[in-house]
Amino acid sequence: MSRRILVVGPSWVGDMVMAQPLVHQLSGGGKARVDMLVPPWVMGLAARMPGVTDAMASPFGHGELALGRRWRLGRDISPRGYDQAVILPNSLKSALVPWFAGIARRTGFRGEMRWGVLNDIRALDRTSVPRLVDRFLLLADSAPSIPPMPQLRTDETRQRQLLERLRLDVSRPVAGLCPGAEFGPAKRWPPRHFAALAVHLIERGMRIWLLGSSRDAAIATEIEAQCPEAVVNLCGRTTLEDAVDLLAACSVVVSNDSGLMHVAAAVGRPVIALFGSSSPEYTPPLSATARIVRNPVPCSPCFKRECPLRHFDCLDGLLPATVVAQVEAAMELPR
Repeated sequence: MSRRILVVGPSWVGDMVMAQPLVHQLSGGGKARVDMLVPPWVMGLAARMPGVTDAMASPFGHGELALGRRWRLGRDISPRGYDQAVILPNSLKSALVPWFAGIARRTGFRGEMRWGVLNDIRALDRTSVPRLVDRFLLLADSAPSIPPMPQLRTDETRQRQLLERLRLDVSRPVAGLCPGAEFGPAKRWPPRHFAALAVHLIERGMRIWLLGSSRDAAIATEIEAQCPEAVVNLCGRTTLEDAVDLLAACSVVVSNDSGLMHVAAAVGRPVIALFGSSSPEYTPPLSATARIVRNPVPCSPCFKRECPLRHFDCLDGLLPATVVAQVEAAMELPR
């Protein structure tokens, strides 16, 4: 009988994508069954992740302890007979369900003083292992010499249905623009710069889709208002699983350092990744066709949600012309 492994997944979209190489490694090419326990808002990614057999939604809100409900969930999944649990978040509460389930081997980093709750604690030297994808791979029993790129599956049938339902035209090249970033304003390229980029690409004959969650709708509306021709604002109109297929239909994707940046890279799209307060040293888009664009000011990266100097020079100074040049190079367009 093949081994059964439960992976407790992270909450952030980008972190979930970064977990896929670990899932691939744990599955051993299908020799082990790997299930995931993840927050409901990232279930769509688990469903598209090669190596995952089954995904279960964790019914707990962000930061919610809910000790009794965690105990009941642990007892409910105990009959599945998992041999090992691999816990990716560092919080104590994230390790409780596998402990309550009586899973014999519970693997993770020490995190929030999790001795006893975990019994297979792995060391982590954050300085020598800066990239999150490599940190996750430390939780496998063996790691490949060259980590594989994260991958997500697309669904061509679902993609066609989405294009029809949303009345999206792909007869011309499509640029997907992802103007949001859940972390905060210090990771968001200004809407006026996105609008200037959109205008240029429209003049080059491209169609523009704005992709993101409902939280990004106001930013997308601001971009729309500055474009003389209509762009398609999809922010808040799609699910995360929809976004996988829509990003796969794009010819190129321009994104802030956000979860959708990682999704676009994982479906093999050329990605122009815009970094401001964060650093590509830790969570770069992992794709052979990804291009990282930064404005190298002395104060970046600061890793702050808001600009502590209140000028946002790292993003304001990243001019549309610079990004246009990267898009044209990625698509091999004549200038």
